[in-house]
Amino acid sequence: MPLHKYPPRIWQALRLKQGIYARLPAHYLRSLTETEEPTPVHFKPHGVKYKRNPQTGQPERVQDIPIPIYYPPESQHGLWGGEGYIQGFRYANNDKLSTRLRKTWKPQLFVRELYSEILDKTFSIPVTMRTLDLVDACYGFDSYILKTPKVDLNSKLGMDLKRAMLLRLARKDTELYPDDAEKRELIYNKYKEFVIPEDEAEWVGLSLEEAVEKQRLLEKKDPVPLFKVYTEELIQQLSMQRLSEPAIVDKKS
Repeated sequence: MPLHKYPPRIWQALRLKQGIYARLPAHYLRSLTETEEPTPVHFKPHGVKYKRNPQTGQPERVQDIPIPIYYPPESQHGLWGGEGYIQGFRYANNDKLSTRLRKTWKPQLFVRELYSEILDKTFSIPVTMRTLDLVDACYGFDSYILKTPKVDLNSKLGMDLKRAMLLRLARKDTELYPDDAEKRELIYNKYKEFVIPEDEAEWVGLSLEEAVEKQRLLEKKDPVPLFKVYTEELIQQLSMQRLSEPAIVDKKS
């Protein structure tokens, strides 16, 4: 006899369909359920299902099997460009007949200063060389953050930066270059393709806990003083009593 009515693997999906979770914005719930494969980083996919054996000439089936990657908590506070920890084994003394030893390969990190045009601020962020190459390929830090999907950023810091950039683009506030309106308008026009409604930008990159707390604050109502409640009830009772009384007709002789 099963211990639970529903299997644990669907608990998360069921939780999103009831209570305050179900009242979260539809676009945010879609972002939680979207399943997208990350861009391969530590292996090169074949790109085909079959390859011809160079010796026999016969087609052979090939598979793209991703290498398991572990992303430590500190990766959420930097931009690692999809890189992570890879765990495996190595042979002692480079001898295949010797004992295998566990080994963890870690990406090389650098702290670099990255400037955001939209936020007009410089950030000191731990990055990898691959991240710097991706920034160059996107022709700028802001374009890299805005173009890269959540699954490839794989960083809470990256998503927080994306939300801040999208909010500024949506609001077009004058805090950006307050003394240079021409430069401000130039920046907004440069990134206008990424503009989304402000009510959607506010939810970008929020964790489920942060989204629930935001929804709770939106639904929170200040308590109504009791004297107002009793006053409204009394007025309603008096009005009902007045309507129930028979009308008095004054007859003049």
